[in-house]
Amino acid sequence: METLKLQFPSVMENIRLVESFIDNAKEKFDISDDIYGNIMVAITESVNNAIMHGNKSDINKSVSLSLMLDQSLLKCLVEDEGTGFDFEHLPDPTAPENINKIGGRGVFLIRNLSDEVSFFDEGRKIEMKFNMQ
Repeated sequence: METLKLQFPSVMENIRLVESFIDNAKEKFDISDDIYGNIMVAITESVNNAIMHGNKSDINKSVSLSLMLDQSLLKCLVEDEGTGFDFEHLPDPTAPENINKIGGRGVFLIRNLSDEVSFFDEGRKIEMKFNMQ
């Protein structure tokens, strides 16, 4: 199983590092254009959440990103050093009362763009899986 790893401080500017990391993974893992966009959005949303909500933009806390290719399954793991969150009871961003709210769509997008999503360590870790075929 091939693995790529990246660790960086919780600063929003580091989203650019993540995008370039995913571009490199696209080449290395031969990710098709069909799912590349889904992977890019899901990972950047999860990293954004880790920086802002998990680590509260604390530059002394870091975010870890790992990509593992296991045959035709790409596993993406994003981990922060925050206190976690209740991922079981998130408001539905498509509900009428939430439509105009800024934010609250990240996990919804991640769940809809990934083939499988799991949370671990009280929400400090998210694993997204993408079928490569």
